[in-house]
Amino acid sequence: MKSIKQTFKEVDVAIGEVLLKGNLRLAEEPKGIILFSHGSGSSRLSIRNNYVASLLLEEGFSSLLFDLLTAKEDLIYENRFDIELLTERLVKVTNWAINYKETKKLPIGYFGASTGAASALKTAAQMGNTIKAVVSRGGRPDLAMPVLKDIKTPTLLIVGGDDDVVIELNKKAKAAIGGICELKIVEGATHLFPEAGKLEIVAKLTAEWFDKYLKKKAKTERNVYK
Repeated sequence: MKSIKQTFKEVDVAIGEVLLKGNLRLAEEPKGIILFSHGSGSSRLSIRNNYVASLLLEEGFSSLLFDLLTAKEDLIYENRFDIELLTERLVKVTNWAINYKETKKLPIGYFGASTGAASALKTAAQMGNTIKAVVSRGGRPDLAMPVLKDIKTPTLLIVGGDDDVVIELNKKAKAAIGGICELKIVEGATHLFPEAGKLEIVAKLTAEWFDKYLKKKAKTERNVYK
């Protein structure tokens, strides 16, 4: 493992009267910041997403893992699949990152898992050039199908080779996305990539994608979406 300097912070993101908890990793000389949009029933404490964030940190990317829902909101099962609500939250957290003193100059990428991929893609469609790249892990981009044609953000779809239904859904999404899009199938992996070495492959593919589309754009202009 690489020896790197980093800062880890617990942050609160105020969304009106709602306070969302977040974990912020700051690389010493970051290439960009990756906002994680987790899947239903998951949180900023997700073992899988934290693993990916740690490997991204080794490659020079800061990250923010945050709770899309408060603990009280998460008790209502339907909220976990309310893509409109989750998209609205991601938009506002993105604006927080744009204005936060330690991240405001960084290009932004999204990492979405499962249903979180749908909110990441819908937000990217709304925010346009503000979002430089999107990666989906075992995602449900089909839940954002109506806006996929509007997405110009370079998008990487990663799916397990044994996740048959999700593979087909991602193939349909890839055909619908308007901009650069690639589909990577990790052979021998199921939906959550629990098999030995498979999540590491996801992290490496993710870092390569962000390396390609974020680091060269660090000085581009930023827009706040309202």
